[in-house]
Amino acid sequence: MRERPVPLSPGALARQGVDRVLLDAVIALVREAGCLIAAEVVRPGGPRGAGDKAEIDGEVEVMLHQGLTKLLPCDFVGEETGVQLTGHHYCWVVDPNDGTRDFLQGHLGSAISVGLLRECVPVLGVVYAPMTERGADCVAWTEGMPHLLRNGALIVQNVAQGGLAEGAQVFVSLAARARPTQNAELCAPATFYAMPSVAYRLARVAAGDGIAAVSLYAVSPHDVVAGHALLRAGGGGLWNEQGQALGYATPATFNQPVGYCFGGGEIACQELMRRPWQIVLADRA
Repeated sequence: MRERPVPLSPGALARQGVDRVLLDAVIALVREAGCLIAAEVVRPGGPRGAGDKAEIDGEVEVMLHQGLTKLLPCDFVGEETGVQLTGHHYCWVVDPNDGTRDFLQGHLGSAISVGLLRECVPVLGVVYAPMTERGADCVAWTEGMPHLLRNGALIVQNVAQGGLAEGAQVFVSLAARARPTQNAELCAPATFYAMPSVAYRLARVAAGDGIAAVSLYAVSPHDVVAGHALLRAGGGGLWNEQGQALGYATPATFNQPVGYCFGGGEIACQELMRRPWQIVLADRA
């Protein structure tokens, strides 16, 4: 088994440079957690759970909660283990397996999402999809780094700032496969690409694979904080369906109401949010 990262004392953090040292330790911890998810996929009888609940999610979050708060003791918001807020300047925000429903149905692309807020601003993000069609994929960044890290390599890529164009991809939920014609029209002249995990959609946009990511399902901060940090690295952002920029009133709540969520460059997202997305939700019940 991969070694666990060594807890970092405040003095060590100050001497070594907190940002990159902490990021590397978080990546190591998240990759270890990803091994648990990958093992669950090949478990005899398949992954445990049903609907939107998988047993591995809770197990991974407990591991991450323990490991992250040893690396940097501060507040914590998790999908599975709840909210622990004391007013600390920093807060970990975690989704242990974003895309659980699709994961339990055997689809690749669920992702571990670990973000760090400093006074409600995303300053670190790690999104790790341990099993995708392209293999394991880890996108990471911390404030102060000029570029993202993808699978250990620096990538010089800013979020695409133009509008929708031919050849560009818009990442949408896997449910889009059931309404291909409508989704194609909504994303035109770009094309749509359906995949699990809004966190991983945002990460791939931040890495330059697509121009925008869309979620038509209610999201919570634990779904998007890590991806939001990655988008910040390249000049992107998040918006709701009203065109309001999304931030965090607290580590567990948005500063604006969220029905739909659009992430990427502002021009493309503004174009997308004006489209009639309700047509693909008509049969969703």
